Amino acid sequence: MLNTGVRWTTQDVELLPENEGTRYEIVDGELFITKALHFKHQQTCGKIFGQLDVWSDSTGLGEAVINPGVLFSESDNVIPDVVWATKETLALTLDEAGHLTGAPDLVVEVLSASNEDVRRDKEAKLKLYSSRGVKEYLIADWRSRKLEVHRREQSQLNLVATLFSSDNLISPLLPGFSCTVNQFFPV
Repeated sequence: MLNTGVRWTTQDVELLPENEGTRYEIVDGELFITKALHFKHQQTCGKIFGQLDVWSDSTGLGEAVINPGVLFSESDNVIPDVVWATKETLALTLDEAGHLTGAPDLVVEVLSASNEDVRRDKEAKLKLYSSRGVKEYLIADWRSRKLEVHRREQSQLNLVATLFSSDNLISPLLPGFSCTVNQFFPV
């Protein structure tokens, strides 16, 4: 968000430099600048959400959501690509504004191309999710069609498996859930 006290218009935005992958939006005269994610990144998020959502509907154990706000603290608030939480976790952590104020049970991040984004997901967010009590953290790479599985062991998230396209994902967190990794990725 760029807040300069100016009321922005579409004509103003047309004067800004074009940067590949940058999206400018105006809401009530306020300019928001975001980097658009790759189409296949978004497809991957949708496919992962879809698998978790179908399983959740059939079991009634929890809910999956795409891009929720997770407000751990004033200095730690993130928007993971996909999360899943039990009904109990949601009852304890979902605030009136619709944000999670504590750790979801499962967090999924889909890697973007830049080294900075990869480092953020594999290092900074791994450390954050580990310290905040996330039980399972999946890092999906649609380019190489692999999935890193981090599970809570002895009070921290540890890498327990790297799964490839034909491998099957199961989780003690999701009883009866089973999916080939390939189903998470677009064709």
